[in-house]
Amino acid sequence: MKFEKIQGLIDAPFTPFLENGEVNYDIIPQYAALLARNGLKGVFINGSSGEGYMLTEDERMKLAEAWVKAVPEGFKVIVHVGSCCVKASKMLAAHAQKIGAWGIGAMASPFPKIGNINVLLEYCEEIASGAPELPFYFYHIPAFNGAFLSMYDFLKLVDESGRIPNFAGIKYTFESLYEYNRCRRYGNGRFDMLHGQDETILPCLAMGGAQGGIGGTTNYNGRCLVGIIDAWKAGDLEKARELQNYAQDVIDVICHFRGNIVGGKRIMKLIGLDLGRNRTPFQNMTDEEEAQMKRELEAIDFFNRCNR
Repeated sequence: MKFEKIQGLIDAPFTPFLENGEVNYDIIPQYAALLARNGLKGVFINGSSGEGYMLTEDERMKLAEAWVKAVPEGFKVIVHVGSCCVKASKMLAAHAQKIGAWGIGAMASPFPKIGNINVLLEYCEEIASGAPELPFYFYHIPAFNGAFLSMYDFLKLVDESGRIPNFAGIKYTFESLYEYNRCRRYGNGRFDMLHGQDETILPCLAMGGAQGGIGGTTNYNGRCLVGIIDAWKAGDLEKARELQNYAQDVIDVICHFRGNIVGGKRIMKLIGLDLGRNRTPFQNMTDEEEAQMKRELEAIDFFNRCNR
């Protein structure tokens, strides 16, 4: 099966919660509009940024329905369906296909850990079969699940086995630019390699990849990250470098506050879209930490450059 390759940046949205801890579905149209007007091309929901593993299956399905309903025409909705229960993942995949999502994806299960590519193939095969008409992306983020496996060897196994007909590619969130580029070049670019680290968009563009990507800091810094790609296409390397370095400045700030899932989600409140707190066991930011983060963001002129 051949699928459209993604062009541009897809956002990994946070899951919005109300004060009582329940999911805030009503804010999603406003959220979708914010992302679209800042140049994002779609969303990858219920993943790591979205605290997907802390959601019930019913909440995950309702979120998928809300996003599919809220997005503007042409805005892609990819549903992360990974779970420790492969039967549940297959059910979530079937639901995503039924409601008209654009695609599905799954990371390796964090428990039990997947230790070899043959087991990973079996895991992905079962999930992908739940939505045979949708492109399936494997979400490679070994820092979250310990699946430090060769993605080049995995692509080769997928290709040669033919066991996942709807396999589209990989959301690659790992530090090895060498392996990323090997995967991108496999089979003359047969698979869609979605760049997954906002701090290395420019070097991947320089290698000829990163035509599409999925980011987390795109939630609040999407204008900057989209601008890297636009500057590169326009041949303005100095502008692209400035924007990539600025993106790193923003990432440096959130790293002081437990990263994107915690610190980044609180930034959304600071730019006018309060998505609530994180679910247990995440350690939420204190008011004092929020004030300190705001000062650090002001010091790099963030609020004049962020999504609006």
